[in-house]
Amino acid sequence: MAATTEARHERAQGLDGLPPAEILSVLLDGQLGAVESVRMAIPDIERAAKLIAGKISAGGRLIYCGAGSSGLMAMADGLELPGTYGITSEQAPILLAGGVESIKRLAGGYEDDVALATADVEGLEIDAADCLVCVAASGSTPYTLRAAELGKARGAAIVGIANNADRPLLAVADIAILLATPPEVIAGSTRMGAGTAQKIALNMISTLMAVHLGHVHDGFMVNLHADNAKLRDRARRIVSVIAGTDIDRATRLLDEADGSVKIAVLLAAGADGAQTAGKLLESCNQNLRGALKKAQAGA
Repeated sequence: MAATTEARHERAQGLDGLPPAEILSVLLDGQLGAVESVRMAIPDIERAAKLIAGKISAGGRLIYCGAGSSGLMAMADGLELPGTYGITSEQAPILLAGGVESIKRLAGGYEDDVALATADVEGLEIDAADCLVCVAASGSTPYTLRAAELGKARGAAIVGIANNADRPLLAVADIAILLATPPEVIAGSTRMGAGTAQKIALNMISTLMAVHLGHVHDGFMVNLHADNAKLRDRARRIVSVIAGTDIDRATRLLDEADGSVKIAVLLAAGADGAQTAGKLLESCNQNLRGALKKAQAGA
């Protein structure tokens, strides 16, 4: 089957001769079409998030893998997890073909290097505790496919994300996520529509994973790692809103909680000290809502 990502867009003929505003309109419509393709993948995205949350809660890892622009989408999601949800870089390592060096030249040969994929997978000592999320628009990128095959052979769960149907990456995956994006306005330029759909799907997976792990409460990131002024201010505001208290008290609670939003909220709810609050969280699998119910009941 021909790759949809390499096909010619129906509005590409004469594109470069159109007025700039019309070109931009075609480009925007292409992006919107790509966005809509994610909707059909929601059931598989849901399954992936649940699987990954289970791996993380059991002490395993979420490992992102990709090459080129698909690798950038995977890397962007992974790099945000520590600050947003307190998932450490050790819990969510990233396999980007060629590493940092590849960012200087994404179109290089790293994506074809299966020996590099082998070394990267072996270097992380991937095993059955882990989930490998492999992203490739084509669904057949050699580096990414080899990493998926090796990861599966080592017992890891594989989530494959691709923009073309009936591709090897989706076949090897335990959970296959097809993002059936339309042909790119610029044929083969998968940093556009395909990349947009990948970014959305990855955001959805990691966010639902965080919900399952108890790191989201009423739309707040209650497990954030506040390591800069912006995030410390956000943590204060989160505690203030959830606990129904002023910023000054929220600040004092966070100090007592050593920066933990969850523990600060539980202290405001009547928990007898940070240690007690921590035990409450442990008894509720780190779910703040469940721990709050216990704290408010005096348990």
